[in-house]
Amino acid sequence: MTHRQITFAALALCALAACSPLPPPAAQPAQTAQPAPAAAAKPVMPAAAPAPTQAADAGPLLRIDSARSLIVVTVRRGGVLARLGHDHVVASHAISGTVAPRQNRADFTFRLDEMKVDEADLRQIAGLDRQPSADAIAGTRHNMLTKVLDAERYPLVRVHAERGAPGQPLQVAITLHGVTRTLALPVTLREEHGVITVTGTTTLKQTDFGLTPFSVMAGAMAVQDQMEVRFELSAR
Repeated sequence: MTHRQITFAALALCALAACSPLPPPAAQPAQTAQPAPAAAAKPVMPAAAPAPTQAADAGPLLRIDSARSLIVVTVRRGGVLARLGHDHVVASHAISGTVAPRQNRADFTFRLDEMKVDEADLRQIAGLDRQPSADAIAGTRHNMLTKVLDAERYPLVRVHAERGAPGQPLQVAITLHGVTRTLALPVTLREEHGVITVTGTTTLKQTDFGLTPFSVMAGAMAVQDQMEVRFELSAR
């Protein structure tokens, strides 16, 4: 993920070996003396394997700075009794991974069970005015991890991103709940004092990853399928 155009380098090394034919066997004499006991054969050492080809220089790897990185997901209520529920904001502050600027790619992960639910400042940024109670937040987190995400079985979200020409969207592969989806994602990228920062927004559907949006009372109160995602990732 950088402004430099992605490059690929490949190096092929070939070696040709020349072999001489064996000399013809000498003619056997009519009579030969009793041969002396043969000396123990000297073990033949195998030829050394060719040195492995050195991989193309991938350049320095930058590390995701969790203290300056954030992924925020907003899920909204639905159903005929939606007015009785809440919209929710779920955020990850613990993102780990690397960015390879020379290869224009990034790989990072975050744990679902480390995500925070309904932090007051993030709800305010998302334009949500009512703050749920502590009990409501705990219930939302439990339902999210156990009934929707199955976080015990699928604890990680994995993201792989690649960038082509400057100004082109990122090609992002997201693996959630054992399902991988790829999308083209426009982003804003800046580089300053050795720090690369990428920001952007997108929308995803829970059902695209095999998830069933949470609902009760036969869907009278439910979470909408669509999720709004906002992110800011920094690497240094």
